[in-house]
Amino acid sequence: MSSAGTDAALGQYLLDNNASRFTVRAFAGGMLAAMGHSPTIAIRDFSGVVNFDPAHLDPGRAERAALRMEIRADSLEVTDDIKRADRTEMESTMCAKVLETARYPAITFESAGAAVESLGEGRYRVTVTGKLSLHGVTRSLPLTTQMTITGGMLRASGDFSILQSDYGIARARVAGGALKLKDELKFAFDIVARKQG
Repeated sequence: MSSAGTDAALGQYLLDNNASRFTVRAFAGGMLAAMGHSPTIAIRDFSGVVNFDPAHLDPGRAERAALRMEIRADSLEVTDDIKRADRTEMESTMCAKVLETARYPAITFESAGAAVESLGEGRYRVTVTGKLSLHGVTRSLPLTTQMTITGGMLRASGDFSILQSDYGIARARVAGGALKLKDELKFAFDIVARKQG
């Protein structure tokens, strides 16, 4: 995938933050792991652009497609039904000690290439390779998504995992150290984008 926004011939879609869902699942370790305290975190504030035009795809590849996304790192919220004090502690720890949002305010993903498989009218399986920049570290990240285009709306859904240690992130400890999150984080997304112009 090329850099977003460089070719006027492409269909350009802006991400619709309000219509989209993007979550992170962390997994508990330590003394409380058996009690199932594995938090789900919603990513509330993100923006980006997708360039994709089915009429200009080479068979099996999307050399002229692109994705760029930016997440505001301090917009993550714990969504579990837990006590307010526990939620506040977890979110404060996540911002101040885990993501260090004052120092690293943005998380970005930018595509570098993609393979596209048509699944039928307006439906595609897209495998994207790109660069995830998180906590001051940039690493390659592959994504596979199911994508549909209906009228002026593009919808992409899928999931992926990362290891916090790959990005120099200290794993969170809360509840006096009784709960320590495991290294793996699992992300799930259902992203809506709307065509411009």
